[in-house]
Amino acid sequence: MRAYGVEGLTFVDRFGVFLSRRPIRKVVREYASPDVLDIGCGFQATQLRDLAPLIRSGMGVDSRISDEAKAVPNLTFKEGSAEKSLPTIADASFDVVMMISVLEHLWEPLQALNECRRLLRPEGTLLLNVPNWLGKEFLELSAFRLGLSTPEGVEDHKTYYDKRDLWPLLVRSGFKPSQIRMKYHKLGMNLLAVARMS
Repeated sequence: MRAYGVEGLTFVDRFGVFLSRRPIRKVVREYASPDVLDIGCGFQATQLRDLAPLIRSGMGVDSRISDEAKAVPNLTFKEGSAEKSLPTIADASFDVVMMISVLEHLWEPLQALNECRRLLRPEGTLLLNVPNWLGKEFLELSAFRLGLSTPEGVEDHKTYYDKRDLWPLLVRSGFKPSQIRMKYHKLGMNLLAVARMS
């Protein structure tokens, strides 16, 4: 699949990025000068570039990255699929690992979550955003009927997640139930999960 935003972002895409900004920054600000990994960062690495002033270093993973993103001094990138890129990264390299609107595109979500946990340092945080089943209806309406967002991304979705779908995957990947917090956001159409290492 092409990197998110390689042909620009629609209004719906930009609104989604805006709604994710606050909860992402809240988690990142809990650390003093953290190292952050953004899996599926997108062509422009919008969220990671927004975080650049708050972090010591950031790494983005996606199939293609813009030259503008690569020019940010404290950011590095791995171009390629998450499945191939993540195993090449050393254990316990990051304080925060983000997967924002990525997990729903993967056939092996548990494998990806295992990799995320492996890459986190002690007391690190995994931050996930996924569309839920209510969001599925809106995304399909927006992409297939109203033309407000690109159909390609929605066509690539493998599943959607409610709390009862995502929570067991996080537990199976090794996160303790007491360290998992979830809430619906983006007008109730997405699920935000914060899972911390103990």
